[in-house]
Amino acid sequence: MCAQTNGLNKDSMMEQKLTLTEEWDKTFPKSNRVDHRKVTFHNRYGITLAADLYIPKQAEGKLPAIAVSGPFGAVKEQCSGLYAQTLAEQGFLTLAFDPSFTGESGGEPRYVASPDINTEDFCAAVDYLSTCPEADAERIGILGICGWGGFALNAAAIDTRIKATVASTMYDMTRVTARGYFDAMDADARQELRKQLNAQRTEDYRNGTYALAGGVIDPLPDDAPQFVKDYYAYYKTPRGYHARSLNSNGGWNKTSSLSFLNMPILMYSDEIQSAVLVVHGEKAHSRYFGEDAFKKLKGANKRLLIVPGASHTDLYDNLEKIPFGEITAFYREHLK
Repeated sequence: MCAQTNGLNKDSMMEQKLTLTEEWDKTFPKSNRVDHRKVTFHNRYGITLAADLYIPKQAEGKLPAIAVSGPFGAVKEQCSGLYAQTLAEQGFLTLAFDPSFTGESGGEPRYVASPDINTEDFCAAVDYLSTCPEADAERIGILGICGWGGFALNAAAIDTRIKATVASTMYDMTRVTARGYFDAMDADARQELRKQLNAQRTEDYRNGTYALAGGVIDPLPDDAPQFVKDYYAYYKTPRGYHARSLNSNGGWNKTSSLSFLNMPILMYSDEIQSAVLVVHGEKAHSRYFGEDAFKKLKGANKRLLIVPGASHTDLYDNLEKIPFGEITAFYREHLK
């Protein structure tokens, strides 16, 4: 069995006791080919993270293992759990986790994002898998979806234990925060955003609470861009709604954006020596993030896969569009 359900020994002082939902409350059906249990682990900032561990049935020996997270503002009961369970059906030990400050994971204040801490969350998941008796510590990969695709690349640039990384329908959250969509934000606009966010800091401190930015817009305006309509169709309908999802509900703290304005996460992605697969939809509004990230990567073990006809959110849960065959083949090649 892979550690205790609190991530380490029961008497570990590193772990905060979390209240975890034991019922199946995912947005996807449970597979009869995979065993599942809740676990926790901690990052080096002392935050305890909640995760779902998916184990192939009839598995023998130490297994190649993959940590999964994303999208930005989602929880493990949504896309990352679907990816993790599907890959477990293919023989991998997989770990879908809630990032710090969100979902069932610990961390105060709630609903904070950080380019550093969220990258560290992936490395902490590798800590867990590296010490898991069922996992082969020499065959560990990670998979990030949407905003966590960028964090996954950043983790791969830091953590040499990671042998293979998939970034699916990725965002570079630091780029989109500092430059806006399609790099439309200039220095004057960034300065105005800084003023707004720092004024919010004062207001939050005065009130003793943290104002939320709001999740996916609701009600949906008739003139909303198509990608906003796509987000609504996932997060705000039974297809993908989850009570703990920030995007489905009140969103991140408004001031979370501050640290993303001047901390670019892909500074050293050109030094990643391990294997990387960047997957993006042909029709995704975010496609340029993946393509530009791929251009910076070096080495013959890097690949860009563009999925014909797919939008950004198609790669969240559309099993006819997510290229699980190619993703599985990539991990089998580089986690052997």
